[in-house]
Amino acid sequence: MSPSVLLDTHILIRWLSTPKLLTREQKRVLDQCIRRQEQVGISAITLLEFAMLAGDRKIRLNAPIDGFLDSLKSDPRIFMFAITYEIALESAYLGILRDPADRAIVATARVHGLRLLTSDQRILSTNFVSTIG
Repeated sequence: MSPSVLLDTHILIRWLSTPKLLTREQKRVLDQCIRRQEQVGISAITLLEFAMLAGDRKIRLNAPIDGFLDSLKSDPRIFMFAITYEIALESAYLGILRDPADRAIVATARVHGLRLLTSDQRILSTNFVSTIG
Protein backbone atom coordinates (compact mmCIF):
# COMPACT_ATOMS: atom_id res chain seq x y z
CA MET A 1 0.00 0.00 0.00
CA SER A 2 1.48 3.36 -0.96
CA PRO A 3 1.61 6.26 1.51
CA SER A 4 -1.30 8.69 1.78
CA VAL A 5 0.63 11.23 3.86
CA LEU A 6 3.98 12.97 3.56
CA LEU A 7 5.90 14.25 6.58
CA ASP A 8 7.96 17.40 6.46
CA THR A 9 11.34 17.39 8.18
CA HIS A 10 10.20 18.81 11.51
CA ILE A 11 7.26 16.42 11.77
CA LEU A 12 9.57 13.47 11.04
CA ILE A 13 11.91 14.62 13.82
CA ARG A 14 9.03 15.08 16.27
CA TRP A 15 7.50 11.72 15.38
CA LEU A 16 10.79 9.89 15.94
CA SER A 17 12.05 11.79 18.98
CA THR A 18 9.33 13.82 20.75
CA PRO A 19 5.87 12.72 19.61
CA LYS A 20 4.27 14.78 22.38
CA LEU A 21 5.10 17.86 20.26
CA LEU A 22 2.82 16.65 17.46
CA THR A 23 -0.64 18.15 17.26
CA ARG A 24 -3.52 15.89 18.21
CA GLU A 25 -4.52 15.60 14.55
CA GLN A 26 -0.97 14.80 13.38
CA LYS A 27 -0.67 12.09 16.03
CA ARG A 28 -4.09 10.67 15.11
CA VAL A 29 -3.17 10.46 11.41
CA LEU A 30 0.21 8.84 12.12
CA ASP A 31 -1.33 6.35 14.55
CA GLN A 32 -3.96 5.52 11.93
CA CYS A 33 -1.26 4.88 9.31
CA ILE A 34 0.58 2.53 11.67
CA ARG A 35 -2.63 0.64 12.58
CA ARG A 36 -3.38 0.17 8.88
CA GLN A 37 0.24 -0.88 8.25
CA GLU A 38 0.44 1.96 5.76
CA GLN A 39 3.80 3.61 5.20
CA VAL A 40 4.28 7.34 5.67
CA GLY A 41 6.19 9.22 3.03
CA ILE A 42 9.15 11.53 3.23
CA SER A 43 10.84 13.45 0.45
CA ALA A 44 14.48 12.77 -0.32
CA ILE A 45 15.14 16.40 0.63
CA THR A 46 13.75 15.66 4.11
CA LEU A 47 16.47 13.05 4.52
CA LEU A 48 19.06 15.63 3.47
CA GLU A 49 17.68 18.28 5.85
CA PHE A 50 17.60 15.74 8.65
CA ALA A 51 21.25 14.79 8.06
CA MET A 52 22.31 18.44 7.91
CA LEU A 53 20.50 19.29 11.16
CA ALA A 54 22.10 16.31 12.88
CA GLY A 55 25.54 17.10 11.44
CA ASP A 56 25.25 20.71 12.63
CA ARG A 57 24.08 19.39 16.02
CA LYS A 58 20.78 21.26 15.80
CA ILE A 59 19.01 18.04 16.71
CA ARG A 60 20.22 15.45 19.15
CA LEU A 61 20.44 11.81 18.23
CA ASN A 62 21.09 8.96 20.61
CA ALA A 63 23.13 7.16 17.93
CA PRO A 64 25.76 8.17 15.36
CA ILE A 65 24.23 9.85 12.30
CA ASP A 66 25.14 6.99 9.95
CA GLY A 67 23.43 4.47 12.20
CA PHE A 68 20.39 6.66 12.54
CA LEU A 69 20.12 7.16 8.77
CA ASP A 70 20.53 3.40 8.27
CA SER A 71 17.66 2.81 10.69
CA LEU A 72 15.50 5.31 8.78
CA LYS A 73 16.37 3.61 5.51
CA SER A 74 15.34 0.21 6.83
CA ASP A 75 12.28 1.40 8.78
CA PRO A 76 9.31 -0.38 7.15
CA ARG A 77 6.99 2.46 8.23
CA ILE A 78 8.77 5.00 6.01
CA PHE A 79 8.78 5.33 2.23
CA MET A 80 11.20 7.82 0.68
CA PHE A 81 10.16 9.62 -2.50
CA ALA A 82 12.98 10.54 -4.87
CA ILE A 83 13.10 14.01 -6.37
CA THR A 84 12.01 13.36 -9.92
CA TYR A 85 11.75 15.53 -13.00
CA GLU A 86 8.05 16.06 -12.26
CA ILE A 87 8.75 17.17 -8.70
CA ALA A 88 11.52 19.53 -9.82
CA LEU A 89 9.17 21.03 -12.41
CA GLU A 90 6.33 21.40 -9.89
CA SER A 91 8.78 23.11 -7.49
CA ALA A 92 9.36 25.79 -10.11
CA TYR A 93 5.75 26.96 -9.71
CA LEU A 94 5.88 27.33 -5.94
CA GLY A 95 7.83 30.59 -5.88
CA ILE A 96 5.95 32.03 -2.93
CA LEU A 97 7.85 29.46 -0.83
CA ARG A 98 11.43 30.72 -0.72
CA ASP A 99 12.99 27.66 0.93
CA PRO A 100 13.98 25.11 -1.77
CA ALA A 101 13.38 22.24 0.66
CA ASP A 102 9.84 23.45 1.39
CA ARG A 103 9.21 23.69 -2.36
CA ALA A 104 10.46 20.13 -2.91
CA ILE A 105 8.37 18.77 -0.03
CA VAL A 106 5.18 20.53 -1.18
CA ALA A 107 5.86 19.52 -4.80
CA THR A 108 6.32 15.89 -3.73
CA ALA A 109 2.96 15.96 -1.96
CA ARG A 110 1.28 17.57 -4.97
CA VAL A 111 2.78 15.23 -7.58
CA HIS A 112 1.87 12.12 -5.58
CA GLY A 113 -1.52 13.37 -4.32
CA LEU A 114 -0.53 13.14 -0.65
CA ARG A 115 -1.68 15.08 2.40
CA LEU A 116 1.23 16.92 4.03
CA LEU A 117 1.81 16.83 7.77
CA THR A 118 3.46 20.14 8.64
CA SER A 119 3.48 22.85 11.25
CA ASP A 120 5.15 25.34 8.91
CA GLN A 121 2.87 28.36 8.82
CA ARG A 122 4.20 29.48 5.43
CA ILE A 123 3.20 26.17 3.88
CA LEU A 124 -0.13 26.04 5.73
CA SER A 125 -1.06 29.52 4.51
CA THR A 126 -0.47 28.78 0.82
CA ASN A 127 -3.18 26.16 0.27
CA PHE A 128 -0.91 24.61 -2.37
CA VAL A 129 -1.56 21.16 -0.95
CA SER A 130 -3.88 19.41 1.48
CA THR A 131 -2.26 19.76 4.91
CA ILE A 132 -2.63 18.41 8.40
CA GLY A 133 -1.25 21.01 10.78
